[in-house]
Amino acid sequence: MKIIKCKQLFTASDESVKENMAIVVEKQRIMKVIPINECQDDGEIIDLSNKFVMPGLIDAHTHICLDGSPNIDNIYNKLPGEITLSAFVQAHKDLMAGFTTIRDEGGPYFCDIALKKAINDGLVTGPRMFVAGLGLTATGGHGDSHFAPYIENASMGIVINGEDEARKAARTNFKYGADHLKICATGGVASFGDEPGAIELTFEEMKAALDIANAKGRTSSAHAHGAKGIKMAIQAGVTSIEHGMLIDDEAMEMMKEHGIYLIPTIIAAYRIIEEGKKGALPLWMVEKAEKCLNKHGENLKKMLKMGIKIGFGTDAGCPFDYHGEQAFEFELMMRFGFTPIQALLSATKINAELLRKQDVLGTIEVGKLADIIAFDSSPLENIQIMTKCSFVMKDGIVYKQL
Repeated sequence: MKIIKCKQLFTASDESVKENMAIVVEKQRIMKVIPINECQDDGEIIDLSNKFVMPGLIDAHTHICLDGSPNIDNIYNKLPGEITLSAFVQAHKDLMAGFTTIRDEGGPYFCDIALKKAINDGLVTGPRMFVAGLGLTATGGHGDSHFAPYIENASMGIVINGEDEARKAARTNFKYGADHLKICATGGVASFGDEPGAIELTFEEMKAALDIANAKGRTSSAHAHGAKGIKMAIQAGVTSIEHGMLIDDEAMEMMKEHGIYLIPTIIAAYRIIEEGKKGALPLWMVEKAEKCLNKHGENLKKMLKMGIKIGFGTDAGCPFDYHGEQAFEFELMMRFGFTPIQALLSATKINAELLRKQDVLGTIEVGKLADIIAFDSSPLENIQIMTKCSFVMKDGIVYKQL
């Protein structure tokens, strides 16, 4: 039994912060959340009485097989084993930054699934992972490569053309251990030769793939910037929209009506623009990022007022968007209209609901898994402290204590 003494405790079950509380943990679970003066010191004491304590963070959009290198194509110079070992290093960085759970949005060769299995089997340590395997993309679309035509099987996803191929690709992902399904509904920013606002998969292809996920009771996500692609993905039955930077008012209304989550990934476009101005990235990529980020803040403010469910995700692993450093997204969310509480809830309670794991994750409550982190001061007073996590517990095991 472990007894965690907290100066300030944000359970994320509501917006309040409690003072001088204790969390009693036995094995993997939270057994009690009580005032310190009601707690008997009959276990191992973990003294966080000078810290701000909260649930472990959930990043709902990572790419664990990528390491933030500016040229994503370099991954194809590596063997699958090298990619998986590198993914383990990236996952460890995420865990040390307070991200006890991540939803990975795809990488090559099912390396994300391999790492998840290794963590679950206790071979290595890392965050709890929910993985997509290989995202579904169109020929020449976001996720496909642009190598010479005789170079095959060099794609971040499964290239599909037609409904039957969409069904087969979805089934293949689930066969090898994917938790959810990722589709690329529109073009992207870091992919050459496509347009972020342009539709790539047809509605029939999207629905064929998503029907498989929904029939299995699984969640799904759609990489989608353009408004038309967002609407098609919603009509096809998707769970969450990733990025959504070129959304329109009609698509917002559809998200609200259907209870669709948005993962805004502000940091991904921000880093591309920031580093692109230094000449570190090609001009075409920077121009696309600027186009996407232009009205993203204005749109997010609208969606917050509408009550659309907005989770926390960072695209960690993409160019200059490094694992373990993605908590800068919290500061960007503040700049884009979020309150500190809204930002913290997006990475805890809301994301747990997105994963359909609210019964065990997302809040500090009796019976839930003991994923608990701490900071030396309150992020409600200075959001920048979120980049300096000083305590990490996952499943009742302490991995970091400063």
